[in-house]
Amino acid sequence: MADLAGVNGQRKEFKVVGKPNLPGKLSYSLATGMAKFGADYVFPDMLHAKFLRSPYGNAEVKSVDVAAAKKIPGVIDVVTWEDPDLMSFGARGGMMGGGSPEPYVDRTADMEDDEVAVIVVAETEELCDLALKALNPQWEVRPHIVDILEGRDPDAPLIRPNKGSRGGLSMGGGDQNPPPRGNVNFFNVNRGDIEAGFREADHIIEYDFNMPAFSGHAPNPFASVAYWYDDPRHNPEKQSLHIEGAVWTASQGKDAVGSMYGLPPEKVRQEGYFQGGKYCDWGFRKVQQITPLLSKRVGRPVRMALDRKEMYDFNMNQRFCHLKVGFKKNGLITAIDDFSIADAGVPPVSTLGTNGDQSYGPYFTTRCLNIKQAMEVVNSNRGKMYTSGQHCPFNWDSLTMAVYLIAEKLGKDPIDVATLNLHGPTDYTDPDTVPSYEACVKEGRNMMDWKWHPTGGKKLADGRMHGAGFRYQMCPRHSFSSYHSKLELRNGRVRMGTQGCCTGIFAVEGNAMVVAEELGLNYDDIFIDFDYNEPFAPVGGGSDGTTASAWVTKECANILKKRILEAAVENANNPPAPGGFGFGPPQKPAPSPLKGYTPDELDMADGNVYVKADPAKAVPLARAVGQAHLFATYQGRPPTALWATGMGRYLDTMNIAMCEVAVDTDTGEVEILRFGVVADPGKVIRMTSLESQIEQVMNFSTGCQLLEDFFYDKKTGVKLNANMFDYKKVSMLDMPHVDKKFLETQAGNAAYGSNGISHSLANTHLVICAIHNAIGKWVDPPATPDKVLQALGKA
Repeated sequence: MADLAGVNGQRKEFKVVGKPNLPGKLSYSLATGMAKFGADYVFPDMLHAKFLRSPYGNAEVKSVDVAAAKKIPGVIDVVTWEDPDLMSFGARGGMMGGGSPEPYVDRTADMEDDEVAVIVVAETEELCDLALKALNPQWEVRPHIVDILEGRDPDAPLIRPNKGSRGGLSMGGGDQNPPPRGNVNFFNVNRGDIEAGFREADHIIEYDFNMPAFSGHAPNPFASVAYWYDDPRHNPEKQSLHIEGAVWTASQGKDAVGSMYGLPPEKVRQEGYFQGGKYCDWGFRKVQQITPLLSKRVGRPVRMALDRKEMYDFNMNQRFCHLKVGFKKNGLITAIDDFSIADAGVPPVSTLGTNGDQSYGPYFTTRCLNIKQAMEVVNSNRGKMYTSGQHCPFNWDSLTMAVYLIAEKLGKDPIDVATLNLHGPTDYTDPDTVPSYEACVKEGRNMMDWKWHPTGGKKLADGRMHGAGFRYQMCPRHSFSSYHSKLELRNGRVRMGTQGCCTGIFAVEGNAMVVAEELGLNYDDIFIDFDYNEPFAPVGGGSDGTTASAWVTKECANILKKRILEAAVENANNPPAPGGFGFGPPQKPAPSPLKGYTPDELDMADGNVYVKADPAKAVPLARAVGQAHLFATYQGRPPTALWATGMGRYLDTMNIAMCEVAVDTDTGEVEILRFGVVADPGKVIRMTSLESQIEQVMNFSTGCQLLEDFFYDKKTGVKLNANMFDYKKVSMLDMPHVDKKFLETQAGNAAYGSNGISHSLANTHLVICAIHNAIGKWVDPPATPDKVLQALGKA
């Protein structure tokens, strides 16, 4: 595939796009602390609000003493499940805005710290805390499940109504999903004849692939502040809403909140553009939705914010897998049987199921004809996963482990085993190689000076054991977002309007680079106007926010370019009448070198409009267009990405990751010596963003494999380490070095042949495989020193 549908999609020469160290337009605000997030907004006469939250793993609030709370001076309002305002609110709302049959909030808390339908509003946050205590809530404590292996037991208590599985998927055969049982939903996907595949195998291995939950930790607390005001410009009979803190445009941002209150976009105002770093986190928190209702009741601005303890949401749910893999003497896989038990967590979450893993998971990139996947998804009270997951598909490294184990069994390099099993560009019957993958492997071998050794085969000079790991993945683009780009030429300057927001991906800057490229300008020549009324929001799934939105902007830029050249011809052939200055007759301007040419005979470069046949005839853009005021718009999206149409059956752009570790067998300490990444995103749009995303996913990968885990009190269902002291995160000092190499095959079909990186390099077992290569023992993540020593029989 390539960018064949778009203008200049096959461009080979770039002066702006892909260049490093072009600063973000809002970077100065972020670096200096000037940026304001939802929790930073303070308005005159502002009140504070807090939900009542459960101290139990599963409970229902039965009663509260509203009168006692209201007696506290400075407590302004108490809202409960008996209040019509709150209970009717659910019919208008939902996690993504719009109507929903589910109540917005009720009396049941599905996990510790879950909100229930009790809210206090007071002059200060401290008074809110006093009011919550004065409510003296009485709870009915219910059975809870924080161990999903116990929760799948048919005799386990039913913790909430089970709404059932979706229909089964069959890739060439297979059964429909069984009906739900207790807390468990079932998902099955089959391809081929699994038993025939095992009969064909020369070897069969079985292994466990276990993955703990870990937290995403958005760095800035979710918060909002809202108030209502009279707005004579738009339907003056109805007040408008000003809300700050609900800016995540991937979930329709302010307009999703506005729709919960029956407001059109023009009646909802938002001036802030900073959400903080979010990794594919599509869900609103209740604190971002409820403040307009509270403000309407009290007639004053109301602010509500989460604290750090309330932000330990999952970026990945817990999972246990048992795999049985058959393969030939040469390493070719003939059968894959995957049985998984996954945590469904607390609604609203991504429950894994057929989302990702089973429909476009790693197995479908192999030549294996016989695949069976059975998943049990267990309802629990462990926590919420608002994200679509920082690893996608979630179970990718189950194949990484298979490749490693086959290589170990046969005495082969895992790169050779992976290469043998990866199918060609079109599907699992394609015998060809994938050019992007081959190029990545070649560069990776050179970059890492790759010399594979068997388990326990290399000891470092300091006595530690050396290990290495390898994995591959696709470079996907989700391909479901549409965009509305608008460009303007005013006073000789090109302006790009956008509603933002800044979530750490800097897609706005990538789009500005594309505009500069297409118009022959410098990056700094493009003025970005942040305005909540603008239609353009370059935020989308899986790198779409940059690559697909940039495709739309590229089309829009070429529309503007056509109008610029037309205006330049008009201005050259019909210059404005000269004006006098009171010192003699008006001076007639010199003829423009563009006079007499048609728009097709002109082009733009280096800030000038010039004649193609004679580039010396050039005029600076502002002078060429004179007083022209021009607009261009384009709405749409690029063709569907190859990855999205084939869900793993079609392969174009790829990436590989490698790592080296050193394991101290006396202390159990594991050091990641370095990561190596070779990625082919098709075409790099903004180099700094791409480099940062690679560092980000390797930070995730380090944390989930060496440090991060949740611990629960099984008696109460309470998290024991929801704090920054006991929940260990990767610090700057812990972060391993990452060697990076980027290829640009332009094999994608977004802007200039780009696809993306998305979550694909985040991994759960690359380091784990390297540890096994070092010591010959499996250690489930996180591989903490005590677990390494236990695996070695020393603890």
